[in-house]
Amino acid sequence: MAIKRNTRITAEFSMSSMTDIVFLLLVFFLVTSTLVNPNALKLLLPKSTGQVAAKATVSVSIKHYLETDTFSYHINGDPKPVRFSEIEDDLVELLQNEPDPTFSIYADESVPIKEVVQVMNIAKRNHYKVILATSPE
Repeated sequence: MAIKRNTRITAEFSMSSMTDIVFLLLVFFLVTSTLVNPNALKLLLPKSTGQVAAKATVSVSIKHYLETDTFSYHINGDPKPVRFSEIEDDLVELLQNEPDPTFSIYADESVPIKEVVQVMNIAKRNHYKVILATSPE
């Protein structure tokens, strides 16, 4: 009695493991992209419970150096400081094509309110909306 073996080699490949890996990579990159902090300057923001739903496209950071009692202004988290006299021109250039021009102010806790109000006056002159950034309590 001749018993035949059925030993055919099939050239099939299961894509289920590949799709699992791609899905895990997608989830990983989505999670890590939300952890990226757009503000490169280390600031201690004041605490607040209020949250704003509006999104600002431009940020102005004010850093206070206590040793020398000086301030530096940074636009969009750029480590290179900008002189106060140049802030208004830079903001006008960055926000000129925005339908609802809004920028946020990131001020260190130790920054006097006078410095923050000067930046807010720039927004008032140009009819911009301003968001004062705070840390959640």
